[in-house]
Amino acid sequence: MARRAVFPFTAIVNQERMKRALILNAVSPRIGGVLIRGERGTAKSTAARALAALLPDITVLAGSRYNDDPERPEEWSDESLARYGNRQRETEIRQTPFIDLPVSATEDRVVGTLDIEKAIKTGEKHFEPGILASANRGVLYVDEVNLLDDHVVDLLLDAAAMGVNIVEREGISFTHPAKFILVGTMNPEEGDLRPQLLDRFAFSVQIEGLEDTHERVDIIERRIAFEVDPERFRQEWAERERELSERIARARDMVNAVRYSRRDLLSIAGLVSSLNVDGHRADLVILRGAQAHAALQGRDKITDEDIVLAAELALPHRIRGRILQDSALSAGDLSERLEEVQGEMGVSDMGEREEEAETSPSGKKKP
Repeated sequence: MARRAVFPFTAIVNQERMKRALILNAVSPRIGGVLIRGERGTAKSTAARALAALLPDITVLAGSRYNDDPERPEEWSDESLARYGNRQRETEIRQTPFIDLPVSATEDRVVGTLDIEKAIKTGEKHFEPGILASANRGVLYVDEVNLLDDHVVDLLLDAAAMGVNIVEREGISFTHPAKFILVGTMNPEEGDLRPQLLDRFAFSVQIEGLEDTHERVDIIERRIAFEVDPERFRQEWAERERELSERIARARDMVNAVRYSRRDLLSIAGLVSSLNVDGHRADLVILRGAQAHAALQGRDKITDEDIVLAAELALPHRIRGRILQDSALSAGDLSERLEEVQGEMGVSDMGEREEEAETSPSGKKKP
């Protein structure tokens, strides 16, 4: 089945910070999603849909309602485990899912439901999948996330963090994978998220309409061209879309092997601490974001630039005492702060030998 026409990701004018946040999550969904805040008409939903269209098709267990990965039986849903067991696996190819969560979604609609009566009578578990099942290995998009019930937002963020959905009722449980790229968008004029929920989004981006006249003209021309002939417009951008898609695929393959040194960890921790950020989630997000950025550049080791560009996305909504609308941090500001922190901690002039004692993703130093 052919995809319906979606505006190409690479044709979006400017908004580089938003695009970087989405691409890094595509490279490493473990980062934990992105919240895009901005006024109406700034390509928030366009970018989310375009990202999903950019991602490659996925191979799933045939008939799976959960997009189970044939290569990861340890993560299969209870249903697929019961169906396949040790039998030969049949597979099929599907498009990367793009699931649009309605603001009116209830808990049962999100996580799914267990038929307790049938389970008691027959001893068989009957589970009706929810939105989390459909979104596994895809993109889960929540427009106006600030208007969604806080409890439902909590459920989404918990699933995004754990990569699994567990539904328990009356001592009966059902488990299925729930690994997805969570993209939330909102207009701050319509209310905000609680600080506790803001912190759960790995990245946050504040975007505004473009002021440059030439860029605004580019937006008009590209949008009109797409509306008049979507297929022709997509063909014009197909080569750039293919190149970016292949870069993301290559980065996905190598991101978990990207190395970092103790100096890098000290730099991240010092930077976060110097900005009065509560908790430790930001440190982990910056490290994962830096690894994803390095992988996207084809490098197997993170640099200060990777740290700064990840911090630019991970810190604005977490800095204590700052109004979110005014909390945008530039890469230049963060780079200067990082240099100051490194100087104060004595890590900027660490010897070559210590710097090269990289740490693997398992947390162990390499010989």
